[in-house]
Amino acid sequence: MDLDLRKLRYFVAVAEHRNFGRAAQALFIAQPVLSRQIRAFEQELGCPLFTRTTRSVELTPAGKQLYDEASRITTVVDGALQRVHGAQRGEQRLVVAFSPGLHVSDAIRAFTASHPKVVIDVFPLRWWERDAPLRDGRAHVAYLRRPFDDSGLRTVPIGHETKVACLPVTHPLAGRRALTSTDLDGEPILDAKTRRTSSLEEKFELIASGQGIALVPVSIANSYSRPDLVYRTVTDALPVETCLAVPESSCPGLAPDFLDIATATLRRHTGGPEAEEKPKPGATSRAPAASAN
Repeated sequence: MDLDLRKLRYFVAVAEHRNFGRAAQALFIAQPVLSRQIRAFEQELGCPLFTRTTRSVELTPAGKQLYDEASRITTVVDGALQRVHGAQRGEQRLVVAFSPGLHVSDAIRAFTASHPKVVIDVFPLRWWERDAPLRDGRAHVAYLRRPFDDSGLRTVPIGHETKVACLPVTHPLAGRRALTSTDLDGEPILDAKTRRTSSLEEKFELIASGQGIALVPVSIANSYSRPDLVYRTVTDALPVETCLAVPESSCPGLAPDFLDIATATLRRHTGGPEAEEKPKPGATSRAPAASAN
């Protein structure tokens, strides 16, 4: 079957609002029209996407999977259309993705100083996406944390981050100044393997409500402060490597230029290894395998 992008966007609106009336208002269409479109979409797919009651609209397992895929599909399509229109105008554009808590603003400023006519788009990654946008064309270069699949990518190490435990303020361990991995034995850990969430905000809401704890890089802890959560150093947690990545197939031009400038800039700000020589295509550097979830 051919995927109807209009119906897919309608589905995303309902999934995000969890209410047909509010979704219809956001889409500027009548609610009965939206309901018919969603029913038709479910018939085309051969599976229900929502569980409807008089009080709520919830995603089915198939709906949750489609929602995860939908944002990637619509972003790819929107990005492709934007690039097509930009090419018609003779515009040069570079999309820079970055993992939560990592900052690329200094690198973008440095790049823009020598490439003032290039339009820079930033692409904030969801915490579980990692290298996917580099492979499906949504981004040209990314500032990431390991681990991720680096096959077919040119990676350049930038630095390392320590990890901290994120706990609800009411947790028995919240009063400790530092923890070890042994202290966390038996604690329910929220990560991609146990419970994948759609955003860090959702993840932290679950932690605050007592559903579990998480180990997060310190830059995420610094970026997400709230009174019902505490962060405690885990003294024996393995560090997480940060690195820049571009597809090995990147042609000479904007992405490699950005990579060179960003490497020097970000290493200065993170205290990472000195950039004494340019990395060779295909060269990678690995840190100990520690999940950044």
